[in-house]
Amino acid sequence: MLEIQHISKSFYRKVALDDVSIHVQKGEILGLLGPNGAGKTTLIRIINRIIEPDKGHIRMNGDLMTQQHLSQIGYLPEERGLYRTMTVEDHALFLGQLRGLSKRDVKTQLEYWLEKFEITDWRKKRIEELSKGMAQKVQFICTVLHEPKLLILDEPLSGFDPVNVELIKQELIEMRAKGKTIILSTHNMKSVEEICDRAVLIHQSKKIMEGRISEIQEERKTGEYAIKFRGSMIAFVNALWTSFELIDKEILGDDKFIARVKMRGDNTFEDLLRALLGQIKIEAAWEVLPSMQDVFIDLVQVKKEVSNA
Repeated sequence: MLEIQHISKSFYRKVALDDVSIHVQKGEILGLLGPNGAGKTTLIRIINRIIEPDKGHIRMNGDLMTQQHLSQIGYLPEERGLYRTMTVEDHALFLGQLRGLSKRDVKTQLEYWLEKFEITDWRKKRIEELSKGMAQKVQFICTVLHEPKLLILDEPLSGFDPVNVELIKQELIEMRAKGKTIILSTHNMKSVEEICDRAVLIHQSKKIMEGRISEIQEERKTGEYAIKFRGSMIAFVNALWTSFELIDKEILGDDKFIARVKMRGDNTFEDLLRALLGQIKIEAAWEVLPSMQDVFIDLVQVKKEVSNA
């Protein structure tokens, strides 16, 4: 749906983006990741035509992107911008009409979302009367009033309590099921694992990783396994002998543990299970895949070491 091709952008002598290319598929949630100052917000602003790139171009559904395509985009910026003295309804009418909706359509859409989020009594409240989380929910509603085909959300979950984080995540999953395309810029790595199909990592103005979440985790796994068991930790360690290495352990109770083990040599997971059977009571066993937070930290650290070398 969106082709970001060889985008470069500098501000004076500071390079913000350096030859970045990304393909965003229709009906997917793409996680846009990167440390502060990596260039994520600059890229988002270029997509929204707030600023122009120095080099490169963007295509939407195969066509070179123009101002007219913006009606198909919903953008929730990290810097929240609500007019504090306006009511929720007036704010929705103002932003909805900017997106080309009639008053009637805005009111219909607003009624739908207020009912869905169970906040119909907020309609006549002024923005300044709302808590930070409530105001963010209103801004999310205003972002989707015109039913955009592409949603670009910059840190949409920050400031929400856990209940509302889950509410917004489920809403994004429903939107994806309806064919919406979503770019999610966030530091919340757990959310990336739970709802994103693919991820892109930008660091020091360059794209250093792109791929499906499952493939990224598979590529960077380290051959560790976790065993949840009952019995003696001494018996567990003795059973490992020289074929396996105990990496870490967690005590769950007097005789209940979770141990992380790494293979040595050509030993397999099946060899590990055979070694443990009869020595302890295995309750669960699984391969340990790196979290997206682990991947993020590892890749950024490696790039930092290379830059300093």
